[in-house]
Amino acid sequence: MELLFYCLGGLGMFLFSMKSMSDGLQALAGDKLRDILEKGTKTPIRGIFTGALVTGLIQSSAATTVLTIGLVNARLMTLRQAIGVIMGANIGTTVTAYLIGFKLSEYALPIVFVGAFLLFFGKKERWLNLGQVILGFGLLFYGMDVMGQGLKPLAEFPQFTQLMLSVEDNALLGVAVGAILTATIQSSSAMIGIMQELAYQGVMTYSQIVPMLFGSNIGTTITALLAGLGTTVNAKRTSIVNLMFNTIGTFIFLPLFMLGIFPFLVETISNLLPGGGWEAMNIKMQIAQTHGMFNITNTILFLPFVSLLDRLVCKMIPDQEDTRDLMVQPKYLEKRLLGNMPMALSNASREMLHMGRMAAEALEYAVDYYFLHGEDDKTEALRRENTVDILEQAITQYVIDATYGHDVNHTLSQRSYMILQAVGDLERVGDHAENLVELTDYCLENKIEMSKEANDRLREMMQMVEKALADSLTALRNNNVDLAQKVIEQDDIIDEMESDLRKGHITRLNAGACSAAAGAVYLDILSNLERIGDHAVNLAQAVIEDQN
Repeated sequence: MELLFYCLGGLGMFLFSMKSMSDGLQALAGDKLRDILEKGTKTPIRGIFTGALVTGLIQSSAATTVLTIGLVNARLMTLRQAIGVIMGANIGTTVTAYLIGFKLSEYALPIVFVGAFLLFFGKKERWLNLGQVILGFGLLFYGMDVMGQGLKPLAEFPQFTQLMLSVEDNALLGVAVGAILTATIQSSSAMIGIMQELAYQGVMTYSQIVPMLFGSNIGTTITALLAGLGTTVNAKRTSIVNLMFNTIGTFIFLPLFMLGIFPFLVETISNLLPGGGWEAMNIKMQIAQTHGMFNITNTILFLPFVSLLDRLVCKMIPDQEDTRDLMVQPKYLEKRLLGNMPMALSNASREMLHMGRMAAEALEYAVDYYFLHGEDDKTEALRRENTVDILEQAITQYVIDATYGHDVNHTLSQRSYMILQAVGDLERVGDHAENLVELTDYCLENKIEMSKEANDRLREMMQMVEKALADSLTALRNNNVDLAQKVIEQDDIIDEMESDLRKGHITRLNAGACSAAAGAVYLDILSNLERIGDHAVNLAQAVIEDQN
């Protein structure tokens, strides 16, 4: 019972520390994490470095792979780019094993104190996030120390000893045990940490651990496979590539290990490094070095075959005909990214801009329908207005899901508020575009015609409103305060124009140049255009407030 309590308690602290470090580091990184993943994947080599860097930052190859699958599913990353990131993620995950190899358990409690102090007494968000990272770092070593106390008596259990002898005699059994245990706890870092502690306590030997270490690289893919369920074809392919990469690598290196070639290679390279070589390393560091060499060498072997992997997985999972109307579907609201709030809100911002494009196009088609009376223009305007309504509901729910139940800092709170306000304004722009279509229908059904002078002035105002809306969306996309300020100035002109057009209409009405029915429609059109200008101003002011 004591053994069980120590093992489970230590493992619990280890897993909690990994999550604490990951959450804190992701909060510190913020949008930079998304930028690194999206911009650092133009070539497979850059993708490998990016995957290693991100995994080293968030301390979880599974988390990096899930983020990558989410970006592929949201069409923000291609399959070829994702392959490089996945390869790099396997290198980045070795950082945890190296940290454990330094044997910092003697300093675990002071590190925990520093982290807790920053977490409870820090006033700035950055200090709070840093405290969370340091607290997790200290708990990682303390958890390993507690787990070690529970694992040490395992050497006296004949059943466990017999199992380890079986693993030593049958390397495939070791791979299977490592894969199953890692899939169960869904953390290769935790599994390798346990193996390092078992070796340090003298419960397992190096030759018994290496096959299980290979297996842990296969077992960790279960998280990505589960994340790939219910995704796009390319996202499914990404999760399969992750499994293929680790499985094929294992069955390349396992025979080399059994023949003694791989251990010789690890020792030889280690002896070339400063610090005393292989013999000077403790067993934890030897395991970390083996883990690192396996992943680095496996990546180097696979690098020339990225295109082949791409083609192979495309044949395994062929393209499927998508019968959905893609226009009305959200493009970027990837639910697998909800656990990473900065990235989720960034995706919501992208979807908001997508919604803005639909609203602007709805207005353009509505204006064309008014002047040209084409049925296609009417259909496209109403189709986009319907898309705007769907996206407004989807974005609102996504932002709520991303922030609900989380401690939202001031910056993210302001961003979520801005997104919700903006989608509300864009939804109203879509409504006004629909109103213009309905007013045009009314004119056609009742054979109402505007005077040439009225239409010429109306065309001028419509162009001004379209430009103000387009500029506000550009300012929103690029955080351009100067352009946002110009939108506000444009709206002042639109307001003056609306007032002048009303006065001109009254003059024509008094002169008998315009019918009363035409006048009522004309005033409604002016009112809708003026309101669209106001919503463009709201979007521009959101940019200015966000920068302030």
